[in-house]
Formats: sequence, structure tokens, C-alpha cells
Amino acid sequence: MTIKKKLENGTMTLGLTGRLDTVTAPQLEKVIQGEMDGIRKLILDLADLEYISSAGLRVLLTAQKIMSRKDGMEIRNPNELVMEVFEVTGFTDILDIRE
Repeated sequence: MTIKKKLENGTMTLGLTGRLDTVTAPQLEKVIQGEMDGIRKLILDLADLEYISSAGLRVLLTAQKIMSRKDGMEIRNPNELVMEVFEVTGFTDILDIRE
């Protein structure tokens, strides 16, 4: 997985490319836990994310908890497969998803 970072006015946008699974989830977790000081809002752009596993969902849940104490987190541009995973797991009820 590749993570493209963009920081602008206290908002961190992370563009994810590839697969968010057991192997790559720790990479995203490290960014979220290590680089959120001073960040008010987190945007995860999933336009190029091909797959998400339960390990990836866990990282998103952790990020949501961290950012709920700030200005929040948005999920943007999930593809059909990723969106289906969000729907089946009930994550559509917890995450702010913008298609």
C-alpha cells in the first residue's frame, strides 16, 4: 500500500493506494498515531484503495476515535467493493463517508 500525505490548514489528507490488510495496516496505523499532533481533521481518500480487510477496518476505527475528539474524520471516494465492506460491517453507521 502507498500512502500519499497532504497537509493544509490543520487538515491531513491521506490518499491510500493498493490493499489495506494485515500486512499494510500497521503502516497506516503508524502514520495515524504518530503524525496527528496539531491535525484537526483527517480525510482518507480511498479512490485507489482496492481492498480492505478487518485489520484495515480496525485502523479506521482507531483513527475515528482519535479524530472524534477533534474536528472529525471523513472517508472519501470508496469504490464499490470497499463500500460493500463498510455496509456489511455496519461501518456506514459510524464513519462519515462521502462518495
